[in-house]
Amino acid sequence: MFPLEFTFEGPPLSLQSKNSTRKRAYKQRVETAARQAIAIGTPPSTDDLQITITYFYEGDTPDVDNIIKPIQDALIGVVYVDDVQILDTRSRKKDINGSYKIRNVSANLLQAFSTGNDFIHVKIEQHVTTQDLI
Repeated sequence: MFPLEFTFEGPPLSLQSKNSTRKRAYKQRVETAARQAIAIGTPPSTDDLQITITYFYEGDTPDVDNIIKPIQDALIGVVYVDDVQILDTRSRKKDINGSYKIRNVSANLLQAFSTGNDFIHVKIEQHVTTQDLI
Protein backbone atom coordinates (compact mmCIF):
# COMPACT_ATOMS: atom_id res chain seq x y z
CA MET A 1 0.00 0.00 0.00
CA PHE A 2 2.93 2.33 0.59
CA PRO A 3 3.91 4.85 -0.43
CA LEU A 4 0.38 6.23 -0.34
CA GLU A 5 -0.24 9.64 -1.83
CA PHE A 6 -3.38 11.71 -2.19
CA THR A 7 -4.58 15.30 -2.42
CA PHE A 8 -7.73 17.14 -1.41
CA GLU A 9 -8.91 20.71 -1.75
CA GLY A 10 -7.92 23.25 0.88
CA PRO A 11 -7.88 25.12 3.01
CA PRO A 12 -6.82 22.85 5.86
CA LEU A 13 -8.68 22.91 9.14
CA SER A 14 -6.64 24.21 12.04
CA LEU A 15 -6.26 22.07 15.14
CA GLN A 16 -7.59 25.08 17.06
CA SER A 17 -10.99 25.08 15.29
CA LYS A 18 -13.91 24.79 17.72
CA ASN A 19 -16.58 24.31 15.01
CA SER A 20 -17.69 20.65 15.29
CA THR A 21 -19.64 20.75 12.02
CA ARG A 22 -16.56 21.94 10.12
CA LYS A 23 -14.43 19.32 11.89
CA ARG A 24 -16.76 16.48 10.81
CA ALA A 25 -16.90 17.73 7.22
CA TYR A 26 -13.12 18.13 7.07
CA LYS A 27 -12.52 14.66 8.50
CA GLN A 28 -14.86 13.21 5.87
CA ARG A 29 -13.06 15.07 3.08
CA VAL A 30 -9.67 13.70 4.22
CA GLU A 31 -11.06 10.16 4.66
CA THR A 32 -12.69 10.18 1.22
CA ALA A 33 -9.47 11.29 -0.48
CA ALA A 34 -7.48 8.60 1.33
CA ARG A 35 -10.01 5.85 0.56
CA GLN A 36 -9.89 6.75 -3.14
CA ALA A 37 -6.13 6.18 -3.09
CA ILE A 38 -6.30 2.80 -1.31
CA ALA A 39 -7.28 -0.46 -2.98
CA ILE A 40 -10.71 -1.66 -1.88
CA GLY A 41 -10.50 -4.14 0.97
CA THR A 42 -7.06 -3.05 2.13
CA PRO A 43 -7.00 -3.08 5.94
CA PRO A 44 -5.38 -0.29 7.94
CA SER A 45 -1.63 -0.75 8.31
CA THR A 46 0.01 -1.81 11.56
CA ASP A 47 3.48 -0.71 10.38
CA ASP A 48 5.52 2.23 11.66
CA LEU A 49 4.97 5.10 9.24
CA GLN A 50 6.05 8.59 8.31
CA ILE A 51 3.85 11.32 6.86
CA THR A 52 4.56 14.43 4.81
CA ILE A 53 1.82 17.04 4.53
CA THR A 54 2.20 19.98 2.14
CA TYR A 55 -0.35 22.74 1.90
CA PHE A 56 -0.20 24.57 -1.43
CA TYR A 57 -1.92 27.87 -0.71
CA GLU A 58 -2.69 31.38 -1.84
CA GLY A 59 -3.35 34.05 0.77
CA ASP A 60 -3.57 33.59 4.53
CA THR A 61 -2.93 30.17 6.07
CA PRO A 62 -3.04 28.53 9.48
CA ASP A 63 0.21 27.78 11.26
CA VAL A 64 1.95 24.80 9.69
CA ASP A 65 1.96 22.85 12.97
CA ASN A 66 -1.82 23.24 13.39
CA ILE A 67 -2.45 21.49 10.05
CA ILE A 68 -1.00 18.11 11.10
CA LYS A 69 -3.23 16.69 13.84
CA PRO A 70 -6.65 16.94 12.13
CA ILE A 71 -5.28 15.08 9.09
CA GLN A 72 -3.54 12.40 11.13
CA ASP A 73 -6.68 11.84 13.22
CA ALA A 74 -8.86 11.54 10.11
CA LEU A 75 -6.68 8.69 8.81
CA ILE A 76 -7.08 6.48 11.91
CA GLY A 77 -8.84 3.29 10.90
CA VAL A 78 -8.45 4.12 7.22
CA VAL A 79 -4.70 4.16 6.52
CA TYR A 80 -3.37 3.01 9.89
CA VAL A 81 -4.77 1.55 13.09
CA ASP A 82 -3.65 4.42 15.32
CA ASP A 83 -1.69 7.63 14.79
CA VAL A 84 0.85 6.46 17.38
CA GLN A 85 2.31 4.55 14.39
CA ILE A 86 3.43 7.86 12.84
CA LEU A 87 7.06 8.09 13.94
CA ASP A 88 8.09 10.96 11.70
CA THR A 89 6.00 13.92 10.58
CA ARG A 90 6.86 16.66 8.13
CA SER A 91 4.53 19.55 7.45
CA ARG A 92 5.11 22.50 5.17
CA LYS A 93 3.37 25.29 3.31
CA LYS A 94 4.18 26.39 -0.22
CA ASP A 95 2.69 29.28 -2.15
CA ILE A 96 0.77 27.80 -5.09
CA ASN A 97 2.00 30.71 -7.21
CA GLY A 98 5.65 29.81 -6.60
CA SER A 99 8.09 28.54 -9.17
CA TYR A 100 8.75 24.82 -9.01
CA LYS A 101 11.20 22.52 -10.70
CA ILE A 102 9.16 19.35 -11.14
CA ARG A 103 10.77 15.94 -11.41
CA ASN A 104 9.35 12.50 -10.72
CA VAL A 105 6.00 14.01 -9.78
CA SER A 106 2.87 11.89 -9.50
CA ALA A 107 -0.13 12.34 -11.76
CA ASN A 108 -2.12 12.94 -8.58
CA LEU A 109 -0.05 15.99 -7.67
CA LEU A 110 -0.09 17.35 -11.22
CA GLN A 111 -3.88 17.03 -11.31
CA ALA A 112 -4.17 19.03 -8.09
CA PHE A 113 -1.91 21.78 -9.47
CA SER A 114 -3.96 21.94 -12.67
CA THR A 115 -7.06 23.15 -10.80
CA GLY A 116 -5.31 26.32 -9.66
CA ASN A 117 -7.01 25.99 -6.24
CA ASP A 118 -5.49 25.59 -2.80
CA PHE A 119 -4.88 21.95 -1.95
CA ILE A 120 -3.25 19.64 0.55
CA HIS A 121 -0.90 16.88 -0.58
CA VAL A 122 -0.39 13.94 1.79
CA LYS A 123 2.26 11.27 1.36
CA ILE A 124 2.52 8.35 3.78
CA GLU A 125 5.42 5.92 3.67
CA GLN A 126 6.85 3.16 5.78
CA HIS A 127 9.12 4.66 8.39
CA VAL A 128 12.76 4.70 7.41
CA THR A 129 15.06 4.23 10.38
CA THR A 130 17.95 6.65 10.39
CA GLN A 131 20.59 7.12 13.01
CA ASP A 132 19.76 10.10 15.16
CA LEU A 133 22.36 12.84 15.24
CA ILE A 134 23.05 14.42 18.60
